[in-house]
Amino acid sequence: MGVQGAGRAGHRRGCSAHLLLVVSGNVAPFFNMTIVYRLTLPVPPGQEAFQLTAIDIDGDPLTYSISGTDAFYFSVNAETGHVTLKQSLDREVSRTLTIIVEDRNDNAPVFYYLPYEASIPEVPPWAPGPPRAAEQGCWVPPVAWVCLQQDTSAGMSPAQVIPDNTNNHWLFYIRPNGNVVLNGSLDYTKNTFYQIKILAKDGGGLLHNVVVFQNSSAYLSLTIIDVPNLDPRFLNEPYSGSVPENCDLGTSVLTVSAMDRDTGVNDEIFYSITNTSVPFAINATTGTITVSAPLDREQLPSEEVLLEAREKNLDIYGKVAQASTLVTVTVIDVNDNKPQFYNCSLLSCNFTTDAQSNFSGTIIEHSSSRLSVSNLNIVAYDPDKGANSNYELYLQGPDASAFTVSPTNILGSGEVQILVQDPSAVDYEISHVMVVQIVANDTGNPVDCCSIATVTIDLIDSNDHIPEFPQSIYSLSVMENSPDGTIIAYDPDSGVLGEITYQLLPESICNIFMVNATTGAVLVRNGSLLDREARSTYYGNLQAKDGGNLVGTTVLEITVLDDNDNAPVVIGSYFISVEEGLNISTQIQANDDDEPGNPNSELGFRILPGPFSNNFTIDEVTGEMHSKEPLDREAVEDERGQMVVTVEVYDHGVPQQSTLVNVTITVGDVNDNAPVFLNQSYEFSVFEDSPGTLVGNVEATDADRTEINSRISFQLQRSSGSSNFLIRSSRVQAGYYMGQLTVDPDVSIDYDTLQEKFFSLVVVAENTAAEEVGDNASVPVMVHILDINDEPPTIQPVSQDIHVSENGTQQGLVVTLVASDLDTNHSLVFEELAVACFKDESSAGDVCWDWFLLAPNGSVLVNSSDIDYELCDTVVLTLRAEDLYTEKGNRYSQDETLRILITDVNDNAPVFLPVTETFGEQLGLVCPATDADSGQGGAISFSIVSVVLVDDNGVSRPFENLFKIVTTVEEDTYIGSIQVASNLDGSLKGQYQVTVEAQDKEAPIFTVDQSYRVRLQFVTTVEEVQSNSQSIKAVVAKSVMEAYFVYSNGTALDANQLIMCVLGRGPCTGTAAHPGWPIHSHLLFPWQTHTV
Repeated sequence: MGVQGAGRAGHRRGCSAHLLLVVSGNVAPFFNMTIVYRLTLPVPPGQEAFQLTAIDIDGDPLTYSISGTDAFYFSVNAETGHVTLKQSLDREVSRTLTIIVEDRNDNAPVFYYLPYEASIPEVPPWAPGPPRAAEQGCWVPPVAWVCLQQDTSAGMSPAQVIPDNTNNHWLFYIRPNGNVVLNGSLDYTKNTFYQIKILAKDGGGLLHNVVVFQNSSAYLSLTIIDVPNLDPRFLNEPYSGSVPENCDLGTSVLTVSAMDRDTGVNDEIFYSITNTSVPFAINATTGTITVSAPLDREQLPSEEVLLEAREKNLDIYGKVAQASTLVTVTVIDVNDNKPQFYNCSLLSCNFTTDAQSNFSGTIIEHSSSRLSVSNLNIVAYDPDKGANSNYELYLQGPDASAFTVSPTNILGSGEVQILVQDPSAVDYEISHVMVVQIVANDTGNPVDCCSIATVTIDLIDSNDHIPEFPQSIYSLSVMENSPDGTIIAYDPDSGVLGEITYQLLPESICNIFMVNATTGAVLVRNGSLLDREARSTYYGNLQAKDGGNLVGTTVLEITVLDDNDNAPVVIGSYFISVEEGLNISTQIQANDDDEPGNPNSELGFRILPGPFSNNFTIDEVTGEMHSKEPLDREAVEDERGQMVVTVEVYDHGVPQQSTLVNVTITVGDVNDNAPVFLNQSYEFSVFEDSPGTLVGNVEATDADRTEINSRISFQLQRSSGSSNFLIRSSRVQAGYYMGQLTVDPDVSIDYDTLQEKFFSLVVVAENTAAEEVGDNASVPVMVHILDINDEPPTIQPVSQDIHVSENGTQQGLVVTLVASDLDTNHSLVFEELAVACFKDESSAGDVCWDWFLLAPNGSVLVNSSDIDYELCDTVVLTLRAEDLYTEKGNRYSQDETLRILITDVNDNAPVFLPVTETFGEQLGLVCPATDADSGQGGAISFSIVSVVLVDDNGVSRPFENLFKIVTTVEEDTYIGSIQVASNLDGSLKGQYQVTVEAQDKEAPIFTVDQSYRVRLQFVTTVEEVQSNSQSIKAVVAKSVMEAYFVYSNGTALDANQLIMCVLGRGPCTGTAAHPGWPIHSHLLFPWQTHTV
């Protein structure tokens, strides 16, 4: 007999104020030991039998019940467990009834309050301060609480954590007290959602004599809440822009953009400039940089602006979340400066000082043509750049025709010389002083083009009988950077040795050149000062003095030849921002300070091999660079979208000089890619009745390269059955998202009620930043529903009562019960709960408790030959079916009853009741009789068999038709009334002996003991079979039979008697057999006679 204690679920449990979720698993109650009670019979009904005591660790109220084949003997108080005797156990022989109270491990751990959902911030409030998240070893409140049966060997663990990877598997653990605890740090940017499968497993126990371990699982859905713990980030760094000088205030330079890296918070960003001295301002909300003060490229060739992006709200640590970046702004030159004159040498000029407009110098009258004015240091300078700094020089004034200016064109800065053009006009006797004006004209600046410098030239009187040179002017040349001592010119016929001495004038030229005083050879004194780019032509006077101190002069025009000693100089920097899908075009600007028009200054451009060199072309002459095709952000692996192309600027001199410049193109991402699923279709399966369970993951990618353009959100397209499921999006990595398809926690899918055992879903992946409707993708998802053994079995009702004959006349199978189960996988067994015996609708005690046997397969078998209709005419079996494969819910069917009606067999002869009357004067003598059988088998008819008169002498004389008998019925007693059929002969003295026969109205049967069963075996020799093999058509396999050989009076023959009879060695007689009685191989019916 099984005894059970069932607990009722109590109130929901709670933890501390930080508790995220409580997962309550109500534990089944248990008996703390196996208890054996022994009851010594007899025990009267109503007496206390024993006390049941169970334990429930939840503290829930308990309800007690008992079951099993002997359960009908007892009654249990459902609240107290107090068991009393309900049916009498008093039998003829006292015996001991053993009740075993034991717990069967037929219940798996149960989770309540499903589904389990919780949210936790990525940096929990209990985490130690910045900048760490919740780390291993710090105290955290439980994420969930589960409770198991009190069993030292029981345990629970996270069976699976989704997303499934090595790190996540150990991210949570379950303490022995049932707390689900965070075991690491969370990062919203990596995972926004976790699903934890919690497995609860008991310590095992017996079920159907087999050690069984029960387990169950539940899912905890954990949503990560993003918190402001990250600083913002500038997009598309580095930043560079350009703006022309003298532009209007408020002119836009460029726009910067920053984003909150806490994408789940997405706080508002404000921009500011930290180095406030710069002439720029920034819009605090849009990030657009504008000009806030006048710009002068000459004063501010370039500017670095330090920007700061700040989130509107403080982060979780109470600090300002901010980021900084550097913006380089190049001020583009505008031709807004005119050239001016300075009194200095080119190498030592300070152009920050005030310009000069008056200069003075000296020259000897009648100096040779192209001879420069001495003591004159004039430098012209235009602060503009490139072509804007090109200007022309010319002379004006009253004496302009006598002189010329050199050079006539200057780029940027250069030394200016006044040269004699007409020596005859330079005459001391005509004028001691001559005046010219140098005009510097910037032809590209028509508004403020010119500067004028007035030069006063003092003439020096000369002796007219001086030594003369063969040429009035000598044009010489020397290579720049020539070594010291290089001979520039030597003329051995220029004079008589020892009579003429030579001197080089003016003194300023003597720092670079020198002359041999004896030979007149001109040499390089200091070659390091020979820089064509600083000064390309030198003018000097070579003076010849004779012994009378008379001096003759000639002009030396020394041209410095260009040496390719300057590499090209690139003007500006090249940072270009462009949105993908567009072409770019830019021109590389460079100059070479070597001689213009010379191969040394002729520039060429080429793109050096690199990752992106094939994407661009450049004009080798002009330096114009173009993209070959529209740029694609997705083709750029750099996370900032930068393409760096190296351009080489080279000259054509020997040896060739070159300069490298990087052109950085930042390709802005455009949302031009739709999501793409990794598979063309998905197929999953999930068990029925599993709310909140993960079905499977779909995965999609977006080729766009920025986070905002590559975000993917998954949705279920509305269709039949789609409401049973939910889908959550989570980021795996940039542009790679996973959709976690789960069963709706509020939905329980029933496999047995589904017409189709699957759902056809469509999952849509949508780009959240898309503006066009078509920027999404869809994929079919087939979800197969798997059957869980969760339906209780049902027993098919028996259509009619079952009849079984008494006295063992019916053996073996009575009926086969049929049970069914809607579950696809089941194993059903039948279990007998109670047996009730009734006679004439009243309890017959337990006389029938072992008459029938219920086999596990549902077969009801006759289990006893003691079935007796006269003791019990109705047997009621209480039974149920059990599904051994039940995984969830009730494993038992409803209790059913099987009614077996015992069929009466005419196995009782009529019995005469005692009669004390004597036939004499009193007429109507009765012979009462009863028959324990029912129906016609118990209906008695009387007849007179014989009448014999025994006279006083002892002589017997038979009579016929003297008496008759009349049958009447009173309740269950039949009465035969003997009456006189004819007048009695009064002359006859004696006693009439009347033999009355009482006979029931059905053919009688006798029961023959099994010891009279004869086993007959029919044997044929091998020789007989072989000799008759041609005529044998078939072989009967059954060659053994069992039979009873019985005379018509019920006397049976045993095996030895039957052998003697068959062999003819003895009479075929049995005990009390009559020679004329036939032998029957079946049961015959007796009758009984009674003599009155």
